Amino acid sequence: MKSLRVLIADDDGLTLMVLRKILVAMGHTVVGEAGDGQQAVALAREAGPDLIILDIRMPKMDGLEAARQIQDLCPTPIIVLSAHSEAGLGIEAVGAGVNAYLVKPFTSEQLKPAIELALASSEKSKEMAAEIRQMKEALESRKLVERAKGILMRQTGMDEEAAYLKLQKTARNENRKLVEVARAIIMAEQLQRDSSKTPVPRGHGRL
Repeated sequence: MKSLRVLIADDDGLTLMVLRKILVAMGHTVVGEAGDGQQAVALAREAGPDLIILDIRMPKMDGLEAARQIQDLCPTPIIVLSAHSEAGLGIEAVGAGVNAYLVKPFTSEQLKPAIELALASSEKSKEMAAEIRQMKEALESRKLVERAKGILMRQTGMDEEAAYLKLQKTARNENRKLVEVARAIIMAEQLQRDSSKTPVPRGHGRL
């Protein structure tokens, strides 16, 4: 495992000390220590760590809320610590964007696989988010192409196939993406529509 920059947060000083000792022994660097959830969020934003380990029960803001805010600000692999194995906590933790869950007290032998799980889970989440984003972009592109095709059919009397081939040919000739050509056609029609709505100023009469 490569050396990681780790942020740790717990309101118990002893736990922070044990965590720091284990992480350093594993070859990692502790880039920040927080005693409450609010401080953890602020340090995550400032330090940009590779991994964050949060206690669930902390003052000012609990670990799950801190995890939610951190994932919104700067998505990072997160492990949460709890003194108890609480029913339903795992599901709640996943909903907060947590990647692994560890019960206190823990050993380095338990922390190591938790770190590996958190890193792998976070990477998988990023891949899934990228796939969803690509699917949304593809759907949006398809909608724009369909809209542009409809404009060509309305303006020229082409059938659907001919309008699509016209879009493809234009994109190829201009070395542009199909969606860029579609967007340009839609924008041109919108400009034309807007200009036709602009009232012509009346003259002030003859002198």
